[in-house]
Amino acid sequence: MRAIIHRATGTPDVLQYVDRDLPVPGPGEVRVRVASGVNPTDTQARSGAGHPRPFPEVTPHHDGAGTVDAVGEGVDHSRVGQRVWLFLTAAGRPAGTAAEFTVLPAEQAVPLPDEASFDVGAALGVPALTAHRALTVAEDGPRRLRPGALDGKVVLAAGGAGAVGHAVVQLARWAGATVIATVSSPAKARLATDAGAHHVVDYRAGDPATGIRDVAPHGVDLVAEVAVGANLALDLAVLRTRGTIATYANDGGEPVALDVPRAMVLNARLQFLVLYTAGPEARTAAVQDVAAAVRDGALPVEEEHGLPLTRFPLARTADAHRAVESGTVGKVLVDVTP
Repeated sequence: MRAIIHRATGTPDVLQYVDRDLPVPGPGEVRVRVASGVNPTDTQARSGAGHPRPFPEVTPHHDGAGTVDAVGEGVDHSRVGQRVWLFLTAAGRPAGTAAEFTVLPAEQAVPLPDEASFDVGAALGVPALTAHRALTVAEDGPRRLRPGALDGKVVLAAGGAGAVGHAVVQLARWAGATVIATVSSPAKARLATDAGAHHVVDYRAGDPATGIRDVAPHGVDLVAEVAVGANLALDLAVLRTRGTIATYANDGGEPVALDVPRAMVLNARLQFLVLYTAGPEARTAAVQDVAAAVRDGALPVEEEHGLPLTRFPLARTADAHRAVESGTVGKVLVDVTP
């Protein structure tokens, strides 16, 4: 089979397009023919930015979607032919989804309804599960998402045109919240609106705090934050008492300056999160709830739904990484077919 590997960390130039033996699923595993989704965490792992490298050779990428074509011992043979979406495929393992086939634990291959495209499946994984985690860490909020779980809540999706921001908008709306998204341009405002945001605020035009308070005069209940260093002051300015800021990234790398008295008076919760260490219970809940949202048709992709797709063939995976690193809007996918 054809696969992408790297034997050293560095720029996208370390990625190699190679032939490898077809992997054989072991006990409790399935083999899937995949299309691959690319996330910032994948490019960071390749570059070595804060990620350990436990294997001499790595096939990158955590997310993907495809069809089960073989199963290992202990897995029901009826899963052969099943359409699935994959998550955390390369977490603690040397082989991710940047290959024609990948092998992973059966529970990390989640059934994908016939009504949902493989594009939808490949765009789930890290972004959707991270969004779920962000939406379920508030002190007085739900631990599970379903229609009605966020009724009466106001959610602010920072960077609502990004992959995680897009999933935050869609999941929060599915769960009943009023959703505000911040964006940096009219084009991104259109994407956030198409994703389902009820209100969009361009943080580069005028005073974003006033714009958000106009919509939520009592403050927002929860902020899903992508750039905590740049946005923390704004978040505290619009947060309600006992509100939560759930931060999953610090885009731009600005230092975090916390107004401690302001945060204390608000009884604010500042929750840092990353999917890999969230714990098995939180991940299982996220997978189940995201799967339910997919069945309800709540997580569509493509530009008309606020998430443009940019595609690369497997042989151009290095270009896919460059696209992610350059800030391409939407979701970058790698197709395994020639």
